[in-house]
Amino acid sequence: MILEFPDLLRLIDERSVAFRAAIAAAPSLDVRVPTCPEWTLFDLAQHLGVGRYSWAATVAAGPDATAKVTPADAPPVPAEREALLAWLAASTQALLDALREAGPDRGCWTWWGPSQSPQTVGAVARHQLQEIAVHTYDAQLTVGDAQPLPAEVAVDGVEDFQFTCCANTAAWPHEPAVVDYHVSEGRSWRLWLSGDGAKVARLAAPVDGEVADVAAWGSASELVLWFYGRFPTESLKVEGDAGIFDQLIAWDPSV
Repeated sequence: MILEFPDLLRLIDERSVAFRAAIAAAPSLDVRVPTCPEWTLFDLAQHLGVGRYSWAATVAAGPDATAKVTPADAPPVPAEREALLAWLAASTQALLDALREAGPDRGCWTWWGPSQSPQTVGAVARHQLQEIAVHTYDAQLTVGDAQPLPAEVAVDGVEDFQFTCCANTAAWPHEPAVVDYHVSEGRSWRLWLSGDGAKVARLAAPVDGEVADVAAWGSASELVLWFYGRFPTESLKVEGDAGIFDQLIAWDPSV
């Protein structure tokens, strides 16, 4: 089941609250984030808040925007923790207000033009939820309280990553391949890689006569965190040619 727009907004708010709770619990904002080692926890908070203000402005700019908008009037990032928490809450509210005002069907600039995700406000909300959820995991890990992504977030996140980040029209530079992903929550997806690009579909049942070249099994949270480089391949159940996953990770369709 795809999350509906009100659910996306609800979960963006919930994950943002969880992110702020991790920031509030940290003994110091100078500690390094293990999954983003070039950043401190303060840097991660700054990244999340600045990004939400920017996406709020991009959504508000409407379908005629030709690039992501950097708002000139966004408040500066405060260094003091309580002020930083209030700034983070305000950045989330700015994003939620912009999304609600626009509605899910309005066009919006996105960076994922040649994908299977539409260039709409609804698709932006869907991907924003995943970015916030993964960075919430980063913050929780940093303070020693890493938690799996909530199941409803993660199941939708597996599909969002495949539709948004994998599906495209650039020619696959290797031998054609079929890749399956299965989550313990009972959902599956198939990715076809060929000279025509990368195409994804949900699998209601195994496809007769077509066997995947490689398949991965795990919880939806594990797969999403794996997609974003937070979970090791060797901790998943994998059958087939695992080298295809290495090719996928190294593939830059824009080149």
